[in-house]
Amino acid sequence: MASPASPTLTTSPRDFEDSDLYKGVYAYVKDYMSRYDISHDMSHIIRVLAIAKHIHTEELAANPWKKLHKQAIILAALLHDVGDKKYLQPGENAETMIVDVLQKNGCPPRFVSKVALLVEHVSYSSEVKRPQLVKAIVAAHPELAIVQDADRLDAIGAVGIARCFAFGGAKAGDRGLGGCIDHFSDKLERIEGMMKTETGKMMAAERTQRLIEFRVWWEEEHGLVS
Repeated sequence: MASPASPTLTTSPRDFEDSDLYKGVYAYVKDYMSRYDISHDMSHIIRVLAIAKHIHTEELAANPWKKLHKQAIILAALLHDVGDKKYLQPGENAETMIVDVLQKNGCPPRFVSKVALLVEHVSYSSEVKRPQLVKAIVAAHPELAIVQDADRLDAIGAVGIARCFAFGGAKAGDRGLGGCIDHFSDKLERIEGMMKTETGKMMAAERTQRLIEFRVWWEEEHGLVS
């Protein structure tokens, strides 16, 4: 019989967050994310995790027949920025890092593969480059839709605005404030159209409106310069 701390595919979500697997992965991610700037820090991870849990709850309430593995959602949300290409160091391999931390913390082998697959395809750029592949993975692993929506929701709205300027200052200072505003229409305002869950779509509509309103205010105030 497995000990109470040993995670299994049938462990309840509450018990899972008391498990050695969850605690070990959380500690690893907290340490790993300390190298990132505030646009992609542990606070971002915690927000994405909270949004993912909310979407999961709402989707199951509306569609109780859906089969969604909450533990996979939780782990993928925690790990989704480990090995992010924008921050990856020479010699690091994102997939290896994900597999290693899961294995070292006692994650069952088949579960390791599932979580690693989810993490690999969370990113916006991954979907833009290979939309049909991501569509197929979502069909087979609907948990991916939840983690994707959660991550993208944190990129828009008031928090998304703050993160956009934070990243611009940390990684793209040469583009200036105006370049950050351009990023709204280039990418952020398009995110709503990529949402997959009904819950995510509703949340994205509201947050996108906040982006648009902010951009209008910016253009009004900045118009004095021209």
